Amino acid sequence: MGCGIIIFNLLILSGCGIFGDKSSASRVIQFKQDTSVGTEDVSIAAVGLVGVPYRYGGNNPKGGFDCSGLIAYVYYTSTNIKLPRTIQEMSSKGQSVESQSPAPGDLVFFNTTGEKYSHAGIYVGQGRFVHAPSAGGTVRLEYITAPYWAARFTEARRLAAQP
Repeated sequence: MGCGIIIFNLLILSGCGIFGDKSSASRVIQFKQDTSVGTEDVSIAAVGLVGVPYRYGGNNPKGGFDCSGLIAYVYYTSTNIKLPRTIQEMSSKGQSVESQSPAPGDLVFFNTTGEKYSHAGIYVGQGRFVHAPSAGGTVRLEYITAPYWAARFTEARRLAAQP
């Protein structure tokens, strides 16, 4: 039965496509160092939703989440920051952290479909992020340095807390 689970997971991941480039993988090395910018509440709220079912268009724990719904819900409930509903629109918010160490609460973006910003999650520290991956899955905690995610990593962005 263990092999069946592994094969199933590989089929799900391969369905997302093989996009990204080798330079993406080398850029996730920065995730070996964490810093604090005071947004740990965001990462704590995100981790608390691990296990909630995935649902396309979902935006609350009762009905399930898709990736952008999860991010918008976590940010609004923990910081009162209202984010746009799509990953593409979220990718223009905040500041890129390309030249800095990542911090818990940063948004992490991935190219899983051939678009630079087609999937996202919330970085929670120690090289891990929370996201709502795909149909049939649940909100989960994963390593950004895992080969699949490292190869598709696009950017990390930091949202400033509103006063």
